Amino acid sequence: MPGNLLEVEGLKTYFYTWAGVVKAVDGVSLHIDRSETLGIVGESGSGKTVTALSVMRLVPPPGRIVQGKIRFYGESVLAKSESDMQVLRGGAMGYIFQDPTSTLNPVYTIGQQLSEVIMRHRDITKSDALHEALRLLELVEIPEAKVRMNQFPHQLSGGMKQRIAVARAISCSPHLLIADEPTTALDVTIQAQILGILRTLKEKLNLSMMLITHDMGIVAETCDRVTVLYAGQVCETGTVEQVFLNPKHPYTEALLTSVPHLALRKEKLSVIPGNVPNLIEPPSGCRFHPRCKYVQQICIDKVPELEPIEDGRWVHCHRAKELELKSPMAS
Repeated sequence: MPGNLLEVEGLKTYFYTWAGVVKAVDGVSLHIDRSETLGIVGESGSGKTVTALSVMRLVPPPGRIVQGKIRFYGESVLAKSESDMQVLRGGAMGYIFQDPTSTLNPVYTIGQQLSEVIMRHRDITKSDALHEALRLLELVEIPEAKVRMNQFPHQLSGGMKQRIAVARAISCSPHLLIADEPTTALDVTIQAQILGILRTLKEKLNLSMMLITHDMGIVAETCDRVTVLYAGQVCETGTVEQVFLNPKHPYTEALLTSVPHLALRKEKLSVIPGNVPNLIEPPSGCRFHPRCKYVQQICIDKVPELEPIEDGRWVHCHRAKELELKSPMAS
C-alpha cells in the first residue's frame, strides 16, 4: 500500500468556452498523507475548487480533465467507471461544498436527506439509517437534534446548514474529507465553531482532509501542510511552519503580508497589485510576473519548474534560492 492516501500529478483541467480554452488547473501536483490536513490556499480564480472537483471527478461542463494522474490508495481515479465513482463519492471520499443551501434539497427534511445518503452507501434499514442520522447530528453538535431531523433546510440558519453538510460528508466514514471553503459567508463566531468541529472529527474519525480556503489564518490554525496556488499552478508547498515562517515564492510572501496582523496594526495593510490573469491567455513565463516586485527577464521568458529545495518543500520560482523573502509571522 503506498504511503500517500491521495496523489495528484500534473493535473490539467480546462474549460472549453465560446471565448476560448480556460486553463483553470494547469499542471497541479500535490499529495495528502494519511491523517494529514493539507491546506489549499490562493485568491479567487487560482484553481482551488476546480482541483478538488477534479479529484472527485465532478468537474461541470464545459470543463474536462485533459491530462494528469489522480491516485487514491494507489488506484487511478481517472480509470474508474462512473458507477465506481458513485460508490467512492460519499463513501471513501466526502465533500463539503461552499454553499450548503444550494446542496440541500428544500422539499425533504434533514432526516430524510441524511438517511438517504447513508442507505445509498451502506446495507442498512431505513430505521437504522434514521438513528445513524440522529447520531451524526449530535456528533456535529447540532442542538435539539431530534427536532432538526424533522425540519426543512429553510428553517435552519446558515451555520446549522453547514453543520448538516459536514454530517452528510462524514455519514459513511470517509477516509478523505474535502472541505471547500466551509466557513464562507458565516460570521466569525460560527466560523470558529465549524473549524473546531472539523478538527475534532479529524481526530475522532482519523480523517485525512483537504481544506480549501483563501484565509491564511485558517491554514495556520488548522493544517499540517499547505499548497499555494496561483492562476492554476502550484507556487510552493511545504509544512505550515516552513511556508509561513520562511516563504520562498513572492506570491506567498504577498499573501502573508496582506493578512491583518495585531503586531502591525498601526501600519498600512499591504495589498497585492494587479489582478489574477486571464487564464485563456495567461502571461508568458511565470504567471505571477506581471504582479511581482522581484521580476527579472527570465521570469518573463521561461516557465519555472516546480523544484524541491529542501525535505518536503517544493517551489515554482526561478529566484527561490536567491531571494530573502519576509513574513510577518517570523517577527
